[in-house]
Amino acid sequence: MRTGCLEEKIQNYIDRKRRLVFLRSDFEEVCSDYDQVGRALKKLVKKGKLLKVGYGLYTKTKISSISGKIIPRATLPKIGKECLRRLKVQTAPSRAERDYNQGISTQVPTGRVIAVKGRIIRKIGYSGVILYFEPIRSKAAFRKSYKILQ
Repeated sequence: MRTGCLEEKIQNYIDRKRRLVFLRSDFEEVCSDYDQVGRALKKLVKKGKLLKVGYGLYTKTKISSISGKIIPRATLPKIGKECLRRLKVQTAPSRAERDYNQGISTQVPTGRVIAVKGRIIRKIGYSGVILYFEPIRSKAAFRKSYKILQ
């Protein structure tokens, strides 16, 4: 196998998919060697084709028209919610989002806080900007926020 062949296969795999977020386990179809996939992903991140947003989490990139730097194709809250969905974690609007949508507060939420059902210990972010997770304690509160989300 020639040098860089796995990188090309992974790049083609990424280009074919419509989703924004990729787990490291997604690339087992391309190659079953965990270490080799890791090296190829690291090279793609270095080239700017992918951006690492968490442990085993990667997203598609584009070049910023303002700064010329490599940025993700979507906003951080959208990436975070897709990451959590791919990790099978249920999400809901945060307390600030619910209050704003219901007219209780005029403070516009930043989107950097996502309410999650259960416990999650994971950092999702890039360039020093990370998402925070707000636990939903009761099942009734989760159902209420989930209805607002739909």
